[in-house]
Amino acid sequence: MCLAIPSRVVEINAGMATIDVDGVKREASLLLLEDVKIGEYVIVHAGFAIHKIDEKDALESLQCLKKAAALVDQKEEDQ
Repeated sequence: MCLAIPSRVVEINAGMATIDVDGVKREASLLLLEDVKIGEYVIVHAGFAIHKIDEKDALESLQCLKKAAALVDQKEEDQ
């Protein structure tokens, strides 16, 4: 199973983007998307940005993922 996490584009260089998710930076190819700009959010799969996502939706998704991770952490502590 794959989990698509919205990632903010912080740098673009020669068709590659540096993306940031909560301070963790990675590289992703922009080969499959047109007109991606710094500051926009993308969904990345297998090292490729495959979809642009609205900032509001991206931030909402990230908040939901953080809440889910906190619930998992709490459940593990309770065991």
